[in-house]
Amino acid sequence: MSDLQKLLKQKQELDQRIAATRAAEKDAVIADIKEKIALLGLTASDLGLQARAGRPAGKTAPRTVAPQFRDPVSGATWSGRGKPPKWIAGKDRTEFAL
Repeated sequence: MSDLQKLLKQKQELDQRIAATRAAEKDAVIADIKEKIALLGLTASDLGLQARAGRPAGKTAPRTVAPQFRDPVSGATWSGRGKPPKWIAGKDRTEFAL
C-alpha cells in the first residue's frame, strides 16, 4: 500500500470519528440546553428568537413574482419563471408582455 493510500485511509477513519464525536457532543449540548431552559422557564423571546406564525422558526415565506405576461383570451398571467403555460408556449412572448 502506498503512502498516499495509507494517508487517505487514515483521513477517512478520522472523518468518521469526527462525525461520530460531533454527533455525540451535539446531543449532549442539546440535552444540557433543554434542561437549563426548563429549569429557568425560558421562552423563545427570552433567547432573542422570534417564531413566525404558521411556520417553524428559520423558514422564510415563498416570494411571489409579478406577472410579466397575460393571455388576452383568458386573462391568465405568467411570471416568466418555470415551465411556460400552454397559451404562450412556442409563441412570440412580446405579444403577451404586460
